[in-house]
Amino acid sequence: MNGPEIRAILAQNIKSFRTHREWSQADLAEKADISIPFLSDIERGNKWPYPDTLSKLAKALKVDVFELFRQESPSSKESRDYTARIIKEIIIAQKEATDAVCKQYLG
Repeated sequence: MNGPEIRAILAQNIKSFRTHREWSQADLAEKADISIPFLSDIERGNKWPYPDTLSKLAKALKVDVFELFRQESPSSKESRDYTARIIKEIIIAQKEATDAVCKQYLG
């Protein structure tokens, strides 16, 4: 694996962790005490952060630094996304069923 590939993995992982938390770039930049343009450059793979910046990003995202470099195969990501989607659908169905029962018995 070469430098550009590692940078791409880092960029994807930071963006993935951020969006999973439903944070904007501004949210993460503020929590990590870095500028929004710098975070944007990191997420696009245009800039390479210093170790202290990596540490700030990991701390803000509540992950270990090594997790920012973890490479996931597309199939495991697809599997995780599918599982998350199914869990959300189950939760929604349970809530709808509970609401219907409550409405029926409580008026």
